[in-house]
Amino acid sequence: MKVDDFLNRRAVVTDLKSKDKEGVIREMVDLVAKAGDIRPKDKELLVKILRERELLGSTGIGQGVGIPHAKSSSIKKLIGAVAISKEGVNFDSLDGEPAYIFFLLLAPQDSAGPHLKALARISRLLKDKYFRDVLRNAQSGKELISLIVKEDQRRH
Repeated sequence: MKVDDFLNRRAVVTDLKSKDKEGVIREMVDLVAKAGDIRPKDKELLVKILRERELLGSTGIGQGVGIPHAKSSSIKKLIGAVAISKEGVNFDSLDGEPAYIFFLLLAPQDSAGPHLKALARISRLLKDKYFRDVLRNAQSGKELISLIVKEDQRRH
């Protein structure tokens, strides 16, 4: 599985505006809705599910990365979105550092395998500090996607 298999190229932003965890989740769910992957009427439900997932343990994995993720019966296929915050956001990360790179992952309720494979793939890509730094400096959504796709192919 490659990131390009689930990343919606219209759900990518390099200037995330949100300043807190709740805002990041809402803004990213809005991104996916605007990209056409979820129904607008499902937005609040998805925000609620993502917030509940955060209560189990922060998806701020450290090293400037947050991977909010959840499963829902309103989701029909694996969906990914990516966003960069220039200022960083307190995402209750394991290392106590702000998060700058966010991958949102939404999966169908019964898709444990693909959901976990996608999480593992994203985590593996973002372990590389140089790659994280390059992503943080992306100037456009198009550049961000290009960087992710190239790195993903290089490591596949």
